[in-house]
Amino acid sequence: MYDTILLCLSINGYYKYCYLIAFVYSRTSFIFFFFFFISLQGMRMTLGDGFGGGGGGGGGAYFDPDFDSLIERIQSPRVCIDNETCHDCTLVKVDSANRPGILLEMVQVLTDLDLVISKSYISSDGGWLMDVFHVTDHQGKKLTDQSLILYIQQSLVVGRKESAREVRTCLGRLVGPGHLAAEHTVLEFTAADRPGLLSEVSAVLVELDCHVLSTQAWTHNSRAACIMTLVDTTSSRPIVSRERLGYVEEQVGSVVGAHRGPGEKMHVSLSGPTPGRVHSERRLHQLMLEDGDYEESPLPLPVEGDQFAKVNIEERKKESMGFGSGAARMVTQVSVDSWKERGYSVVNVRSRDRPKLLFDTVCALTDMQYAVFHAAVSSHGPVALQEYYIRRVDGCTMDAEVERRRVTRCLVAAIERRVSHGMRLDVCMRDRVGLIAEITRAIRENGLSLARVECRLQRQTMVGSFYVTDASGGGVVDERRVEALREQIGAGVDLEVKGLSPMQSRRISTNNNLASLNHGDGSSASSEEKPRLSLGSLLWYHIERLSNFGSIRS
Repeated sequence: MYDTILLCLSINGYYKYCYLIAFVYSRTSFIFFFFFFISLQGMRMTLGDGFGGGGGGGGGAYFDPDFDSLIERIQSPRVCIDNETCHDCTLVKVDSANRPGILLEMVQVLTDLDLVISKSYISSDGGWLMDVFHVTDHQGKKLTDQSLILYIQQSLVVGRKESAREVRTCLGRLVGPGHLAAEHTVLEFTAADRPGLLSEVSAVLVELDCHVLSTQAWTHNSRAACIMTLVDTTSSRPIVSRERLGYVEEQVGSVVGAHRGPGEKMHVSLSGPTPGRVHSERRLHQLMLEDGDYEESPLPLPVEGDQFAKVNIEERKKESMGFGSGAARMVTQVSVDSWKERGYSVVNVRSRDRPKLLFDTVCALTDMQYAVFHAAVSSHGPVALQEYYIRRVDGCTMDAEVERRRVTRCLVAAIERRVSHGMRLDVCMRDRVGLIAEITRAIRENGLSLARVECRLQRQTMVGSFYVTDASGGGVVDERRVEALREQIGAGVDLEVKGLSPMQSRRISTNNNLASLNHGDGSSASSEEKPRLSLGSLLWYHIERLSNFGSIRS
């Protein structure tokens, strides 16, 4: 017992108390602590001044991974799934030793399961984190599936992720520890967006005997990023030959760069199976960030006043629903302020609510090398409010105006990349060689453009969504083209024209038993317009804010 107390005190720097307790109660403990203290000092020399902080240490501190695993072994993470506290949602509570990137990993696990995070409280100062997530499925129901609950508990604990079994989400997707497809060949590219780009790439892959297993593509600010997993058509195995990888990459690069202008950015990469591959959606964010899609975005409007104040919440709800003076389409607002007394930069974001919003925001902050120490996130009808207390990973805050502008633009871009317009084409078809090429060619031949693609192979069936606009990028699609597209693609396709009123919308289906598959992006009109119930008052948040933070000063 005393050894444990000594260890906790020493980790937090109370060495003189450790000496006293060890000497008084146990000579054995004194000897143990003496040698532990010597080794700990060696770790501190390695870690530098940043030891013990939640990413907030200064001087570019290096965090020894052996020390991180030591802390996790001393006190393993505790994950609690609470269905009793709130009547309309499930609480996922996590207590764990803090380490870089752990917040993004937790949010990523929950969003991969197609869960909706309607509120979250995050605190990770002092080397420890205590996070609470209010979650439901897409039908607004609590989590009752025991296999899903077990998967969450295992996936959020380091060392137990691989033991988690594959589960099916509320939207019918299969998710498991190996869903990142590390065993496949992966093609990724970024370029200027143009009609037919994905169709041309898919066609050349068919000619090169490459079979596409999954495709994810985003477009934003006239830029496009895509990630595709491939196998050899003949053997159904990943491509590992360096010569063939180089040849396929060269051929795809010639297609992507066929209409490349002088000085225009372009990136093409083809890699074989890689352990520990980055999450595909996070990688898309990284590709778009590296490509500079945020550079064309205008500076967003600032968030005025305390956005969590009740009067402001009610007013913004009315504006977003079209009852106030606000526009029908909510504009994303971002503000960055300084709290110099505590050494934080305070980021406030107000936007239209949708699933995966928290993941996109935290992903952007993480990839820009910022650590989140405290955060409060909540949704109120169609309005989402986010507040983050952050520092750079080197412990510094954002003092330069240039840096603040870049952060605001990058956050807006991360939120808007997943927003889609126009028509969603849902596909559930028996997989065959060249299927993606056939679908994208039909879209191109009917004078349409792709705004976003999310499709993957699930047990010999290609399931996914293609978000289609007219050639100019507008959201209105001619119904005659829709009918021609349906006839050309054939059975197993569900078309939905979005952005229209319920009286104007027209649904065309070639399979009456085919369910419309919405992959958790919240871009459909019904999921955007349906108000989500508030999960209690914000009194807890204001009490915590007053007791722990004090007033925020710019």
